[in-house]
Amino acid sequence: MIARAFIDWGWIFDHLDDVRDKVVEHLVLTGIALGVGLALSLALAIVGLRFPRTYPPITWVTGTLYTIPSLALFAFFVPITGFSILTAEIGLVSYTLLILIRNIVAGIQGIDPAVRESALGMGYGRRRLFVEIELPLALPVILAGIRIAAVTTVGLVTVTALIGQGGVGFFILSGLRRFSETATEIVLGTALSVLLAVGIDLVIVLVGRILVPWTRPRVAA
Repeated sequence: MIARAFIDWGWIFDHLDDVRDKVVEHLVLTGIALGVGLALSLALAIVGLRFPRTYPPITWVTGTLYTIPSLALFAFFVPITGFSILTAEIGLVSYTLLILIRNIVAGIQGIDPAVRESALGMGYGRRRLFVEIELPLALPVILAGIRIAAVTTVGLVTVTALIGQGGVGFFILSGLRRFSETATEIVLGTALSVLLAVGIDLVIVLVGRILVPWTRPRVAA
């Protein structure tokens, strides 16, 4: 049956509180996934860089997790952790690891060896070299990975609506159930998901320009 009303603006204005709550929920789920994923990826990348033989197994495991369909991964953990935010975050974090680890390693490996030699010659230790030299120089590549992971995560959060933790995906799921009446919720959920992805991407770009100002294009005088 064709939907009676494509978009019911009255319904949207009557549910602005729900829209706000679901957008906040979506942002929280995305933020936790990116934060935890970045912390784990940084630790695993350091291990892979320090012990090169561990890097292939690390990427193999994280690559395997990345290839598992999201619905199957969430469903696998439901009997263990229930319909909870933990179940959602385990899946969401898993999908960030491969992207972030590869970018962190690629960024650090792409640094000119002469820079490391100069720093070591000035008395930098391994830890100080990593924190003060390698990490800042690798930041543009790392931020590129964070952008990809962020946009991917925003989309995946909508899938977690199936386990009761979907942010704006709630509207898409609810809309599919009532599609014979109206497509408003489907359009609303989809539009909000796209806007969140674009907005978060722009925020990361702006943060990157602040953190790595040397990458900005120079305007000729």
